[in-house]
Amino acid sequence: MNILVACEESQAVTVALRRLGHNAYSCDIIPCSGGHPEWHIQKDVLPLLDGFVLFHTADGTPHFVGGRWDMIIAFPPCTYLSNAGACRLYPKKGQLNMERYQKGLEAKAFFMRFLEANCPRIAVENPVSSKVYEMPPHSQEIQPWQYGHPVTKKTRLWLRGLPLLIPTNIVKPTGPYVPAGTGRKDKSKYGAAKRGGQDSINRSKTFPGIAAAMAEQWAGPSQEVQDE
Repeated sequence: MNILVACEESQAVTVALRRLGHNAYSCDIIPCSGGHPEWHIQKDVLPLLDGFVLFHTADGTPHFVGGRWDMIIAFPPCTYLSNAGACRLYPKKGQLNMERYQKGLEAKAFFMRFLEANCPRIAVENPVSSKVYEMPPHSQEIQPWQYGHPVTKKTRLWLRGLPLLIPTNIVKPTGPYVPAGTGRKDKSKYGAAKRGGQDSINRSKTFPGIAAAMAEQWAGPSQEVQDE
């Protein structure tokens, strides 16, 4: 299948799909950190959504998708939508920060471009959002500890033409991936990250167990892999 993984610089899902033999490409406006520029499109993703498109990967190689994408998996930015930023959205009780609210509306519009794309199979991921943005109903909520990572970090999925993601390796969580409180000192492998800059990018990376589940359950081995 031809699969577009939007807003993914880590390439976690892209690599998992490639291992199963699919023609998957990550796309982000920043360079990829997954080590495969030959699978990464470094440009605005919106012109690519409808398929029927010629593009170059980061290694300079041209590619052409002669039809719609078979699947789109998207991880649009959540900075202004996430409920974790409610303290900034409401600096004082009952007082809405209109500048931040407007940025949140723009982020929602960007999110909706993926959910409404002309594609038979769509998955859009985002954390719990602030109620003020009235996001469409999500399909399910997942946690890293359901896929082999012993931490909590609630994530929502909006699905079209795809089944719910099934847990693959349930383990006991030891604590939150990004603690909501302040003053936490424990910086374990999945511990708290500082806010802003590179740390913000690191917090948004997809857990390998979740990436593998997405690839295996939504795409499965390609026909070429099955024939080997």
